[in-house]
Amino acid sequence: MKTSVVLTLIGPDRPGLVSAVAARASAAGANWMESRLAQLAGKFAGVVRLEVDAGRAAELESLLRSLETEGLRVAIEQGSSRPAVAFRRARLELVGHDRPGIVRDISIVLARHGVSIDALETSCESASMSGEPLFRALAELEFPHGVALDSVRGDLEALANELMVDLDLHDEGGSASAG
Repeated sequence: MKTSVVLTLIGPDRPGLVSAVAARASAAGANWMESRLAQLAGKFAGVVRLEVDAGRAAELESLLRSLETEGLRVAIEQGSSRPAVAFRRARLELVGHDRPGIVRDISIVLARHGVSIDALETSCESASMSGEPLFRALAELEFPHGVALDSVRGDLEALANELMVDLDLHDEGGSASAG
């Protein structure tokens, strides 16, 4: 039987870190299923899901823990099965002048409606004309069936007006814009 192992990694960025993780996973017979890896402020940060035979999970964990001698902090968790919940996917795109609290405010609205953030990518860059900081966010969302997309859209539109950002919410069957 296979089991999922989820690990988080953080440490000083240097060439070969992904290779070191992959080599240890391979040595335990694990399969690299999915990951999110990035260099942020000179640090390597990542989340990886590996799949391994249940009988080799302890071996995999031991091999991954050896990365700590190379300066990486490693957290390892056994994956769990998600309950079968019907949901539909949506995509949220946001752009506007940067200010503290944008992610907090958007995530509060989504959580209030029971919408889960499956993936979130954010960046801050200079606006092309003014040079002012511009915040961008892209979120993959899971809407439980029974949650009215129009209700979430209405709350997000009101918030987009307050934050003075442009926000697009795309459902499987189309899109709606706010801003």
